[in-house]
Amino acid sequence: MLMIRLAVPADFSVLLSIERRAGERLRGHVAFPVFAAHGLTQDELADGVRQRRLWVVEYDDRIVIGYLLGGELDGGFHIRQMDVDPAYGRRGHGRALLRHACMVGRAEGYRQALLTTLRDVRWNAPFYRSEGFAELPIALQGEQMRAVLTHEQALGFPMHLRVAMAKPLGD
Repeated sequence: MLMIRLAVPADFSVLLSIERRAGERLRGHVAFPVFAAHGLTQDELADGVRQRRLWVVEYDDRIVIGYLLGGELDGGFHIRQMDVDPAYGRRGHGRALLRHACMVGRAEGYRQALLTTLRDVRWNAPFYRSEGFAELPIALQGEQMRAVLTHEQALGFPMHLRVAMAKPLGD
């Protein structure tokens, strides 16, 4: 059975471990060194808990197998980071987390969800596209989204493979 709940500080070490294991799936990709060098921090996770923007997904026997860290960006709901333990991947857990976060965002009055991701990794942009996200053209990117992309470039991300995406969350 699948359960999504707000994270608590006791989850942090598991979440950081999931992030590392999920990042290993990118080994050999040009973006791998950037992901490996710039993971989430305890402070970022603590902020997510305080803001009620960090959810975990538990599987059967209450094992935390994934998380989604959200926030706000340009007045929209920002999907900052989402990872599922590769041992539990491709079973709909990430999809359930994403749908839950978007549902919360919509209930809170956000009109769109925003994120940045890799366009050439099938569990990144193609996955988000299957959930209703579309590429956000530069002309429609807000100041904060442009700042996120500038920061990603400074970290060393291959920007020709990065894409900003948005999904309407309804009226």
